[in-house]
Amino acid sequence: MAIGSGLGAQLGWAAESSYGTYVAPSKFVEFTKESLVLRKQTAQSAGIAAGRLLPMSARRVLTTRDAGGSVDLEVPNKAFGLVLAALLGGGGTPVQQAATAAYLQTHTLADTAGKSLTIQKGVPLTTGTVVDKTFVGCKIVSAEFSCEVSGMLTCTLEIDGKDCDEAQTLAVASYPAMSPFHFGQMGLKLGTFNSEAAQDGVRKVSVKIERGMAVDRYYAGQNGLKKEPISNDLVKISGSIEMDYVDTTIDDLHTSDGGTSFVWEFLGPIIALTHKETFRVTLPVVKFDDAPPQVEGFGVVKPTFNFTSLFDGTNLPKIEYMSTDTTL
Repeated sequence: MAIGSGLGAQLGWAAESSYGTYVAPSKFVEFTKESLVLRKQTAQSAGIAAGRLLPMSARRVLTTRDAGGSVDLEVPNKAFGLVLAALLGGGGTPVQQAATAAYLQTHTLADTAGKSLTIQKGVPLTTGTVVDKTFVGCKIVSAEFSCEVSGMLTCTLEIDGKDCDEAQTLAVASYPAMSPFHFGQMGLKLGTFNSEAAQDGVRKVSVKIERGMAVDRYYAGQNGLKKEPISNDLVKISGSIEMDYVDTTIDDLHTSDGGTSFVWEFLGPIIALTHKETFRVTLPVVKFDDAPPQVEGFGVVKPTFNFTSLFDGTNLPKIEYMSTDTTL
């Protein structure tokens, strides 16, 4: 029996072969919190009957249903490829590096049509029995990555799902030995694409990727369930850099509205040869939106620069992930 509290919970996922078709979870992740729920829409008859003071229970109907919520976790050095593939949409196949145990995944921005996940969570009763909640047809509609001084690289995923299936068998969770990326491994580079230079004074970086999708595709003949969401807006990528005011590099870019390539990376231990555990976000061009730094007292000036990622006409945003995973 599991522990009868959140200590006994679990979360796993798998890539679906078709939208909304259950696949038993194959990857299990350590998460910090989640809010995945069934969402139902009902309608109540408003018919008048002589002398009746309350609506009739029998005349309430379930019209449509879906699922969704969020998952918060620390980005691990293994078993994260499925998330990146569902978020970015392009590439991602692990490529072995020089006949070593290191495999590089390169996830580029593309449409996510046909890419969905089954996400299964186990919720413990106080008795220790773990209740299965399986969410099918899960699309990642946004993801925000963030890391600050003394902290882990964290990620918040916003999920839209087709349905919650409570008739599946709870998978047995297994966790490979893994560790999270963290501030001690973090670096930020700015400059010309492919020739970026390290930026000093950085204290915190956040990047958010939002995928506009039509999540309301309810049609007749679908038993109140929706069809796969499809892209219906431009992808929005934004973020912020919190730093000590050590130079005017970003300040000058704000003034001129000039663009710069943005490389945010975490380099962990060496897997083999020169190949390190890696999580790297590359945005070929970003532009800064905020006003110049302000002096608010005696302390070190600590500006926060908010930015927007745009398309340079050639190179696409990407996330590179180096691990020992041979498959997503």
